[in-house]
Amino acid sequence: MSTVKAEAEKNSENEGSKPDPKKGGGLFGRLFGRGRREQDEERPAETDQIEAGAAADQDRAELKEEPPKSRESAVTAPTAVNKSETVAESADPVTEKDDSETRQKFKDSSGSAVKIPAELETEASQPVITGTEPALSPEVEATPETEPQKQKGLFSRLKNGLAKTRKQFVGTLDNLFYGEKEIDEEFLEELEEILLTSDLGVKTSYRLFAQIEEKVSHKELENPSHLRAFLQSEIGTILKGSEAAWELDNKPYVIMTIGVNGVGKTTTIGKLASIFSKQKKKVVLGAADTFRAAAVEQLTVWSERAKVPIIKQNMGADPAAVAFDTVQSAVKRNADVVIIDTAGRLHTKVNLMDELKKIQRVLGKALPGAPHEVLLVLDANTGQNAISQAQMFNQEIGVTGLVMTKLDGTAKGGVIVGVCDELKVPVRYIGIGESIADLREFDSEDFVDALFDTV
Repeated sequence: MSTVKAEAEKNSENEGSKPDPKKGGGLFGRLFGRGRREQDEERPAETDQIEAGAAADQDRAELKEEPPKSRESAVTAPTAVNKSETVAESADPVTEKDDSETRQKFKDSSGSAVKIPAELETEASQPVITGTEPALSPEVEATPETEPQKQKGLFSRLKNGLAKTRKQFVGTLDNLFYGEKEIDEEFLEELEEILLTSDLGVKTSYRLFAQIEEKVSHKELENPSHLRAFLQSEIGTILKGSEAAWELDNKPYVIMTIGVNGVGKTTTIGKLASIFSKQKKKVVLGAADTFRAAAVEQLTVWSERAKVPIIKQNMGADPAAVAFDTVQSAVKRNADVVIIDTAGRLHTKVNLMDELKKIQRVLGKALPGAPHEVLLVLDANTGQNAISQAQMFNQEIGVTGLVMTKLDGTAKGGVIVGVCDELKVPVRYIGIGESIADLREFDSEDFVDALFDTV
């Protein structure tokens, strides 16, 4: 027999002794039988027989009826072995190596060693998790890649919120003051027009202009830069008079909110409830706006967000009765703050204003001294109309605090100066955005700095 023919028969015998990768049994047989390296082709036949026996044992183990394992348990894949590791040629159990060695061997159901192919080492080293995906560990959550971006500072958000008002009012003033100019009659006429069209209010604008004329006549204001500083100082003084700490000096402290429809009254109540809750105060909401279908639903959503209880009745119920029940419930719950939502009332409608007076009287019967705060919510978008609203509500009900909303979406934010100048009541909060963080306590100094774009 020729040498070529002998080698061919030898190769055919070796191929016949190797298991078919497509028919390989067992978990490891199916996993690793398809991706063998060429270097494994010359392995001893004895090793192949060992693996074939191990695969058969594994198949029999899989067919055996066993109770299913819990889905909560996690299956961890074995650690990848060293590429240079060889397969044990005996069926004896694998003994543990020294800890300094980086390679490991694994045993199948028959106790035989099984080798992980090099091309699958990377995949095999990753854990396989069953069930729901686990939460990130604290170490992973703390990494910069998974941290949310930090929110902008309060002053930055305030400055951005007043951007339209600053452009309309201060930007127009700066255009007038720019360059080497004399404060003459023509200059003063342009300044007067800017003040009257800036939504500061007619009375406030004329008062400021009268002061400027007097100082110019006494040569106390000689150039536009001095004039700009004077206006900033005077506006700061007006707003400073409406800055006061809000002391919740009663328990429960009853807040009755009023305002016309669409000013953001219900949203403001929800945000205030969240703010007080974060201050560890017990809050109870009262849905006394029983005339508007969506009002109770909207306040209910806010109560769920702030995780505070809400007292409500069906649509069309007596608002004063809802207010009474809310205060009684708050007393029983030992609550710290009660916030009553009321229906939007046009300040020009006498009968609607009378309904607010009734609620106010009933609150006093439910708890002597209540309401401790009559909080008027105004929309900066209404411009100088907000001044007339504030005057009428104050005359009929008696306003003790203000919230100015939607300052970020209007160029008429200067109206807050006119309201403070004419009402002289504290501004509790201002709204400069949609989020809860954008309803912030009023700080007159920060407001003026942001308005005039200074730090």
